[in-house]
Parts: sequence; structure tokens; C-alpha cells
Amino acid sequence: MSGPLDQVARQAGEWLRGTGPMHEIVISTRIRLARNIRGFPFLPRADADVRREIAAAMHGAVRRTPLLKDHVEMDVEQLDELDRTLLVERHLISRQHADGSGARAVLFEPSEASAIMINEEDHLRIQTMRSGLQIDAAWEQINAIDDALEAHLDYAFHAQYGYLTACPTNVGTGIRVSVMLHLPALRLTNELEKVAQAARDLKLAVRGLHGEGTEALGDFFQISNQITLGRSEEEIIDDFRSVVIPKIVEYERATREALLKNRPQALDDKIWRAIGLLKNARLISSHEAMQYLSHVRMGLHVGRLDSVDLATLNELFLQIQPAHLQKLHGERLTGEQRSIERAAFIRARLHTN
Repeated sequence: MSGPLDQVARQAGEWLRGTGPMHEIVISTRIRLARNIRGFPFLPRADADVRREIAAAMHGAVRRTPLLKDHVEMDVEQLDELDRTLLVERHLISRQHADGSGARAVLFEPSEASAIMINEEDHLRIQTMRSGLQIDAAWEQINAIDDALEAHLDYAFHAQYGYLTACPTNVGTGIRVSVMLHLPALRLTNELEKVAQAARDLKLAVRGLHGEGTEALGDFFQISNQITLGRSEEEIIDDFRSVVIPKIVEYERATREALLKNRPQALDDKIWRAIGLLKNARLISSHEAMQYLSHVRMGLHVGRLDSVDLATLNELFLQIQPAHLQKLHGERLTGEQRSIERAAFIRARLHTN
């Protein structure tokens, strides 16, 4: 079994480099912009022919944009289910984009620092991703891409309401800032609900690893803004940079320090049980593996474990996912076969580390 994404499956993307400010807790920063072309209906009201016209207009703008000359393009409509799922696992497309119909595509940098979805929920979804808390770098790049594309596209824009989008919650700036956090200590101490409530009070959404409608895996959570109307991009970004994320990071760090001081044996038990199971299991689900990898990652960052390097862990977070695992194995696998292959793959990576 081979396809255009075989090589992509063998490496970690930009958002999993394990670098950048606060990287021990902030896995990645993502900024996304929703845009539509004036004169075309929103996608829920667009038939197959209109979708092709929109895609053609987008392709024309992309070809005239030097900033995007190195981007890899994938025709999502023509990809098989496994390759589409792999792109979802890498956060390059959404599940909605993968499961959609009609003309649609994705373009992304080889580093995966930026990506563009054509005909997802909106005509255009631009995103940039960075490892750690790098909101300014992500904003600078996405703003440049947006301006470059707008030179060739007439965006649907209203003087009062701002950018017009298929979903009313995106009207205005069309911006969605999303920060992925690793919060194992808060989960272990049952303090996550306080974080979730504080986020809700600030009109923020708390979601799982793959965004809307997904559960938290391996203590990873995405926090994103819900309001895009009535506030500028700079105001929304500044909240994340200066207020929201630093406070959550401070809370997680303090909780880790408290565990180290007051419950070191309980903490070590979680960490060493996790590494022991990962190195010896013969059957393991992706959910279970993510939880154990989460504990090992925390062990690395609090100095209780040094037998695994962060790069290996980051690659495992991706490569044990169902589509990645099957691409690396070279054939489709049943659920039980994936559990067997996943356990063998993890054992091999950890024992050779």
C-alpha cells in the first residue's frame, strides 16, 4: 500500500518539534482565518459545478502568490480515506474537510507550518502552526498570506460585520486562535474543571486533540476563542499571549511542582508504570498509548525520567494514530491488528532509543 503521503507519515510536523516558549506545556499555537469569495454562495448552498468554480478561482490566486510557491498541493477529493485521515491526524485538514464531497483541496508547506484548505466549511481556510507559544510568528505569517491572496481575490466583506462566513460564529475577523496544551498534572489532581470553567467565563472553547467534537487524548487540550465579531485580531491575540495561556501554564507548572514536593512516589508510579507498559505491552489502543505517552512526557519535563528523548515521543504521538500506523506498516489493518502493530512499533522505538 503506497500513496502520495507515505513520506509525510514518517516525520513529525512543525507543531510537534518540541521547541518554542513554554513548550513543555504548550504543544503548539495555531491561527486560522476563514474567508469566502464575493459573488459565490456559501458552500452549504453550492452545487458541484459551483464548488469547482470556487476551487478554480482559488487555484488561480494561489498560482499568482509567490509566498505559496513551495506549498505541496493535494486533491482531497481524489485521496483515499486513509490518506485523508492521515491529513486529519496531522492537523492539516479538518474531519469535515476529509468527509466532505465535491471539489476540495489542501496546500501545505513541507514543514507544515502553514496550510490552506479549499472548500472546507468556507471557500478558504488559511492556517499557520508553530511549536510552543509563538502567537506573533504565526500571526505574522498568516497575515502575510491573507494579504497576498486578497490581492487576487475579492473577499466577501461587510463594512459593519466584517468578513462574511458560512457559520455566524466566524463572522467578523474570521480568526480562530487555538493553543494546544499538555495538562497532565491538572488532570491527575482533578483540577481541570477549574480551568474549563475559567475558559468558559472568558468565552473560550476547550476541545480535544483534533478540535471541535473530539475528546481529550493523552491530557492534550485545545483552547480557542469563540468570539470573532466586535474585537480586532490584535485584541484576541493579545488575550492569548498575555493573559489566558500564561495563567494556565503557571497553574500547570505549580501543580507539577506540588506533586513533586508532596506526592513524589505517586508521581513516579504514574511515570514508571507508563514507560513499563509502553515497553512491554503486546496489545495497545491509540487512546491507551496516548495516555501513557502523556505521563512519560511529563516525566521528562519534571526531571524524573531521562531514558527517552522528546523527539522520539513527539514522533510516536503521531505515528501510533490509526492512519499513520497503517501507512508505516504498508497495508490496511483491522482494529486488533492495529493494537498489535502499535504495541510492537512502540516497543521497537523505545528499546532502540
